[in-house]
Amino acid sequence: MVQSQESLLKIGAVARRAGVSVDTVRYYERRRLLPPAQRLPSGYRLYSQAAVDTITLARRLQGLGMTLDEVADALRAHDGGGATCETERWRLDAVLDRTRARLAELTALQGSIETALARCEAGCCELSGTAAGGTNRATS
Repeated sequence: MVQSQESLLKIGAVARRAGVSVDTVRYYERRRLLPPAQRLPSGYRLYSQAAVDTITLARRLQGLGMTLDEVADALRAHDGGGATCETERWRLDAVLDRTRARLAELTALQGSIETALARCEAGCCELSGTAAGGTNRATS
């Protein structure tokens, strides 16, 4: 079904409504998160309100930690019509697992930094290259 041009939006209007840049709209189209836009003879892109809704959903999913590839897969499932919370929950579970793993890595890094700081305060600064025995690593 072809929509009337009055109900279609130029790329700038889509970007404003979705709260993104025009470049983001183009990028999402290139990545096939959006269907190809209709074109005027002048080359201007025309989108429906559905494009705004898709971009808004994509940004929300990215904000939850999904990669753009994961977002694209979720959008395809959504567009297929069979997506429900029950069938799609695994996507959020995977992001949560990844976030927990990253948090554990960051916690371990924090501990290492705190240990290095404590060593500096005790006169064994790792940044100066001076080891606990007083030798300079650069001259060893």
